[in-house]
Amino acid sequence: MGWLIPRLLIAAIAVALGTFVGNVAGSWSRLPLLGELLGAASGVGALVLLDALRGHRLIQWLRGSQQEQAPRDAGLWGELGYRVERAIRDRDKALQREQQQLQQFLSAIEASPNGVLMLDAQDQIVWCNRVAGDHFSLDPLRDLRQRITNLVRYPAFVSYLQAGHYEQPLMLSNTRGRAMLSVIVRAYGEGMRLVLSLDVTERERAEAMRRDFVANVSHEIRTPLTVLTGFIETMASLPLTEAERKRVLSLMDQQTQRMLSLVSDLLTLATLEGSPRPAPDRWVVLDALLQRVVTDARALSGGRHQITTAAATQVELAGVEAELLSAVANLATNAVRYTPEGGQIAIGWRPLADGGGEISVSDSGPGIAAEHIPRLTERFYRVDGSRSRETGGTGLGLSIVKHVVQRHGGELLIESEIGKGSVFRLHLPAVRVRQQNGEAELGLESALPLAEQSGR
Repeated sequence: MGWLIPRLLIAAIAVALGTFVGNVAGSWSRLPLLGELLGAASGVGALVLLDALRGHRLIQWLRGSQQEQAPRDAGLWGELGYRVERAIRDRDKALQREQQQLQQFLSAIEASPNGVLMLDAQDQIVWCNRVAGDHFSLDPLRDLRQRITNLVRYPAFVSYLQAGHYEQPLMLSNTRGRAMLSVIVRAYGEGMRLVLSLDVTERERAEAMRRDFVANVSHEIRTPLTVLTGFIETMASLPLTEAERKRVLSLMDQQTQRMLSLVSDLLTLATLEGSPRPAPDRWVVLDALLQRVVTDARALSGGRHQITTAAATQVELAGVEAELLSAVANLATNAVRYTPEGGQIAIGWRPLADGGGEISVSDSGPGIAAEHIPRLTERFYRVDGSRSRETGGTGLGLSIVKHVVQRHGGELLIESEIGKGSVFRLHLPAVRVRQQNGEAELGLESALPLAEQSGR
């Protein structure tokens, strides 16, 4: 109410001014009534003129950008200008806060691994994040206000969107090469819809690998079980000579050992996949490890191959003894099994410039075709399945090697060419390699016989 007193003062001044003008006019014209009318008109006119000027200035400010201050007049118009200006400033601050919150919300959605599409009641794109643009081959800016069905023309997607039944997600394949998308639609607001997409390619691939793994394990175990069942029925139903009985028992023992090897390798893989990465403070003497591998490889070869190893390396490796020994032994076993008689096998060590190093196992065997090399570490993958079974391999050996070296921060590198042999390298990082500074030996409990290791 601070404007009321100035307003009354102005009115009193206007009345006094009108009285003065009326008296002057009445005295001059000798018409008192005319003087009173002129006095009243002058007082009212002065008030109206003053209000008109102040109101005009406020209206001009409102018509502008309101970036400057409102007119700071006294009285009613000054108070009104101040209140209007404060209301506008409060509104601008509220809008700015809402814009910031909206941008933060959209930034959070943009960072989401899910694709997000906002559609209006006419199926036009209101907003689209980068992931959704990648999933559906859209441009988040160029394609705004475009109908989604004009841009994404997969019949399954169009039917799903138009059907209105969104209880189950839609699986879309071949949206980007071999990608697989899971699409969910949710209705919100007045006819608006939210389209959420998730790339489930890796999940589907993992599920397919799991199904294949279960099928392969079932097949690998069922084969020796079928053989054992047949032999048991034979021994139970047919009279066998002593020689025949010994032969059947020998074959049964081979199949039993094959199943034991398979189960052992499966347990080893499960242990490797479920265990934390080995600590880098447990050191293994490399020379002792390589010597153990070479000794067992020569025993398995029985003099059929020329097996050589590197000179003393004076190197220690950080990791789990049993795992490192198993990895190198698997490679050496493969070399012995797949290299023809009279071939050469070399087990060596090579330091690298970055401080790391490589354990290598090379052979002069038949070699491996290039198309098979990327899949060699897959479980149960065999270049020649019949030959692998003849040599006693389970098809899990290289998968175990890959897991061991990856757990130690390295990688398995394979080089091979038909007719020129193969080279398998275990690349280990510098943090797990050092020069020997003390006496250490491989524990006997970790020195598994090479002949018990799995094949390719």
